[in-house]
Amino acid sequence: MSTQKKDQIISLLKKELNNNLEKYFIIYSENFIIKNDNVLFTLTINKNDASKFNEINNLLKPNLEKINWVKRIDFITTSHHHIDHSTENSKEKNSKVVAKYIIPVASGKGGVGKSTTAINLALALKSLNKNVGILDADIYGPSLPRLTGINSKPKMQEKKILPQNAFGLQSMSIGFLIPEDSATIWRGPMVMTAINQLIYDVYWQNLDFLIIDMPPGTGDAQLTLSQKVQLAGAIVVSTPQDLSLIDARKGINMFKKVNVPILGIIENMSYFLCEKCNERHDIFGNGGAKKEAQKLGIPFLGEIPIDIDLRINSDAGTPMFIKDPKSNTAKVYLEISKKLLETLEKNAIRQPKIVLD
Repeated sequence: MSTQKKDQIISLLKKELNNNLEKYFIIYSENFIIKNDNVLFTLTINKNDASKFNEINNLLKPNLEKINWVKRIDFITTSHHHIDHSTENSKEKNSKVVAKYIIPVASGKGGVGKSTTAINLALALKSLNKNVGILDADIYGPSLPRLTGINSKPKMQEKKILPQNAFGLQSMSIGFLIPEDSATIWRGPMVMTAINQLIYDVYWQNLDFLIIDMPPGTGDAQLTLSQKVQLAGAIVVSTPQDLSLIDARKGINMFKKVNVPILGIIENMSYFLCEKCNERHDIFGNGGAKKEAQKLGIPFLGEIPIDIDLRINSDAGTPMFIKDPKSNTAKVYLEISKKLLETLEKNAIRQPKIVLD
């Protein structure tokens, strides 16, 4: 990266802000990227100036784009709040309710089809007359823009971000705010702040369900959600083989440690049904997730097959549940969503009721 070009951008920022750059922003050097004259950086606004977010955004971008060598410039403005470590383990949740049921779809490792499962499950719930939103919480590798085919930036209303409309789902992703091929190089606290903003600074409207497509693993995103949000429970996605189940088990145990109930396990890529011979092939084994669910005493929600059309439609930005709702795979997602509703109803019945005479 050219230091001279970076200095030119920072000088312009200072000029536009009357040499008071430090008053408004912190610029993280590791998040400042210039490649082939495309510029991406992060500005963290001081929380006392958060009300000036739109004003500063509108002031800076047109002037930065006037730099003659710049082909494209994108920057993300966040409000970074101080983290009180003494309350990090607190179970206090944000009092604002964005949905009746907030459900993270998680996995212990990447590559198990969690994102595809999340959006098709959200669409299946919508087909059952539920008002559904989907949030892509994977800051480093967002999938929702590709799965929905949306590549435009969201609009603002009443100082909040309006979610994108994806097949009737209220949808939000960090990927809607940055170019698809841009790397997000953020430290843990910034990731936690971004996720919190994607939940509470988005204009979600009358949601029954908010399905959250989680990043793989058991890191900052998972901890942020469990501490800041009242979760109805988590769904864990795994493939059948032991290697994936080891990591799925870690994810389950993590949620248990932070007192988030497990609503069920889904076995993805469970089998392949050959169209020519009509025989079932258990490419990655079969039944591992179901056995694990029985072992741990949690619901098993279903088996999703390996489906070439599922992959093709996902890459094309048209989820399987939209493209071919009568397909066998779409029917599996629908059955899983019905089981999920049953599990939530049972959990609600188990809640103690206090009656005052």
